[in-house]
Amino acid sequence: MVTILQLETATQVCSAALSVNGETIAVKELAAQNIHAGSLTLFIREVMTTAGLTYTDLDAVAVSKGPGSYTGLRIGVSTAKGLCFALDKPLIGIETLRMMAQGFLKTADNYTGLVCPMIDARRMEVFTGLYDHDLNEVLPVEAKIIEENAYQEQLKTQQLTFIGDGAMKCNTSIISPNAAFSDLNFNSSSNMSLLAYNAFTAGHFEDVAYFEPYYLKDFVVTQAKKKV
Repeated sequence: MVTILQLETATQVCSAALSVNGETIAVKELAAQNIHAGSLTLFIREVMTTAGLTYTDLDAVAVSKGPGSYTGLRIGVSTAKGLCFALDKPLIGIETLRMMAQGFLKTADNYTGLVCPMIDARRMEVFTGLYDHDLNEVLPVEAKIIEENAYQEQLKTQQLTFIGDGAMKCNTSIISPNAAFSDLNFNSSSNMSLLAYNAFTAGHFEDVAYFEPYYLKDFVVTQAKKKV
């Protein structure tokens, strides 16, 4: 039996879940601004209590590794690494966009089109990738400015479903009868369960000492508009 604690903090969603053999058994999450630092450890404690498990029962810790919010990723990854150090457990890094695509595909059994997860990166820029219905990467992960005629080559022949908090702001730019948009939340740690289990059984672990989030873009410090 493989028991994995899973953490997702790449967006405004703060999420913790437990899975056994790739099936989610407990999850606690909330979407709100600036709650990760104060809520993540509380959510972890709650799912452990709900499942009736202790930390020594864990076989690994999985964390959403990005791209996404710089601060959110730092909180999630540092928490995961701290647990792995303290418990001497392996660390699993899960690609955030692939996790989102997996979440959508769980809700669409007969879907044969492409899935395009999008994380809001301000203005008309998003962190995005493109996956087929088997989670194979069709287009690589990138920071992309969505302009008119984006994805038109793929939309000529296939249905594309755009998901995530960056997708809805693009629905006036991406125009096609083959384009669909979902405003459902797929940034849930529960969507890591099968991916984390497969990584565990394959022995795909991160180096706890040197693992860093996949930021995709450098952190930019902006100056406050108001003078104090």
